[in-house]
Amino acid sequence: MKLSYINPTTNLIAMIDAFIKIYDRDLNKLKKEIELFNDENNLWRTIGNIKNSGGNLCLHLVGNLNTYIGKNMGHSGYVRDRDAEFTLKNIPKEKLVQQVTETKEIALSTLQNMTEGELKQNHVEKVFDYEMTNEFFLIHLAAHLSYHLGQINYLRRILE
Repeated sequence: MKLSYINPTTNLIAMIDAFIKIYDRDLNKLKKEIELFNDENNLWRTIGNIKNSGGNLCLHLVGNLNTYIGKNMGHSGYVRDRDAEFTLKNIPKEKLVQQVTETKEIALSTLQNMTEGELKQNHVEKVFDYEMTNEFFLIHLAAHLSYHLGQINYLRRILE
C-alpha cells in the first residue's frame, strides 16, 4: 500500500488556521470548565493521590501558553512564575476566567499574525532535549492543554 503525504510547504496556512480553531475551542472549554465549578472552594481542592487542584492546573495552563505562545512566539513580554502556578490558592473564579480569556486573546492574536516562515522556525527556547519547530511545539502545547483540561473536568465531577 502506498501512503500519500500532503506536501508540507503548501499547507502551512491551513495548519495555522487549524491551530487557531483548536486553541479557540479548547480555551473556551477551559473557561467553561472553570465556570462550571458550583462551589468555588472546590477549585482549590484535591482528592486521593491527586496533587494539583483544578485552579492550579488552570493557572499552569495560563502560564504555559502565555510563555510559549505569547512570549516566545508573539513577543508579548510575559514573565512566568511557574512555582506560583502550583502554590497560589483561593483566587476568585472570575479572576481565573479573566486570565483564561486574556490568554486566549494573546494566543489567537499570535497565531493569526504568525507567518509560514515563523511556523517552520525552531522554537526560540529549547524546552526539551531536542530542537523543535514552532509547528511541532504548537501540537505539543495543544495536547498539553487537552490533557490538563481533562484532569480539571474529572476533578470537578468527582468533587461536585
